[in-house]
Amino acid sequence: MKMVFRWFGEGNDTVSLDQIRQIPGVEGIVWSLHDVPAGEEWPMDKIMAVKEQADRAGLHLKVVESVNIHEDIKLGLPSRDLYIDNYKKTIAKLAQVGVKVICYNFMPVFDWLRTDLHKELEDGSTALFYEKSKIADIDPFDLVKEINKNSKLTMPGWEPERLAHLTKLFEAYKGVSQEDLWANCKYFLDEIIPVAAQHDIKMAIHPDDPPWPIFGLPRIITGQDNIRRFLSLHDSPYNGITLCSGSMGANPENDIVSMVHEFIDRIPFTHIRNVRVYENGDFIETSHRTQDGTVDIAGIVQAYAEEGFEGFARPDHGRHIWDEQCRPGYGLYDRALGIMYLWGVWDSHRRTVEAAKGSVK
Repeated sequence: MKMVFRWFGEGNDTVSLDQIRQIPGVEGIVWSLHDVPAGEEWPMDKIMAVKEQADRAGLHLKVVESVNIHEDIKLGLPSRDLYIDNYKKTIAKLAQVGVKVICYNFMPVFDWLRTDLHKELEDGSTALFYEKSKIADIDPFDLVKEINKNSKLTMPGWEPERLAHLTKLFEAYKGVSQEDLWANCKYFLDEIIPVAAQHDIKMAIHPDDPPWPIFGLPRIITGQDNIRRFLSLHDSPYNGITLCSGSMGANPENDIVSMVHEFIDRIPFTHIRNVRVYENGDFIETSHRTQDGTVDIAGIVQAYAEEGFEGFARPDHGRHIWDEQCRPGYGLYDRALGIMYLWGVWDSHRRTVEAAKGSVK
């Protein structure tokens, strides 16, 4: 398991590269060009600027999250070919700086979805929260305003320039079924995966967050059966998944340990985080510790250890603790604590696995 840490760039993150490099076992950053709109080709000078910053800190930039997909691709419009061509050019450029994994998603309109970015937990910390009944009643336009309210830092997946066209997007998705989205996803994969393979970059789709339809919009990466179907759309080692335990764990019926074992050869990147799911369907982010949520984090890490996982992993959304002022879910302290918990579980199980093989005395 190779540990990485998400970083939003100079001037766009409260966490510095110097702080990241001090977290034990962290080898690289997970990055993106957050100022480049979805669908545009990434400029090489901006890519090189991030590489130079990472090089100075002694960190690699092998994992990109995300090269966002233009809505026209998801909608299957004739204009998608232009945006797919730009995507191919971006893949070629990223290969030049050593990128090995591109995380992305195929969620219509919205990326991740929460109703409260600072819900207080019992210990006084705050965290991202999803209130099921509120989603049923809230106007999506009001939710956009709430998410971006008073934010001095970009919220990934909630870029104002994209959501400014919310009315047109909802109109465009009328009549788009899950099967339509599956077909449009296959079209994208058939175009992109051969290019990714040519440049030795693994594409890794992120599950839908949360893993069910919202606001009448279809979603397709929601569980084990759907992942199996997705991987069969274009059967290639370069067509993989970013297995996110928090996204999948919002639905208690998802068996993430089983997913690790079944899909291990197609998981180049994983997000490991915990959520506490309530009986009414609400859920809140917690610490990474297994006992604090309803996701079997220890079992998931044990599964990765048993499979000898060699891909990239990062802690995902953390709580806001110790009065840290940060991007919601992306502070330093709780994610660093999460890494140390993950390493503790990993090291313990790897020692057991290696001892069983006779490599540890």
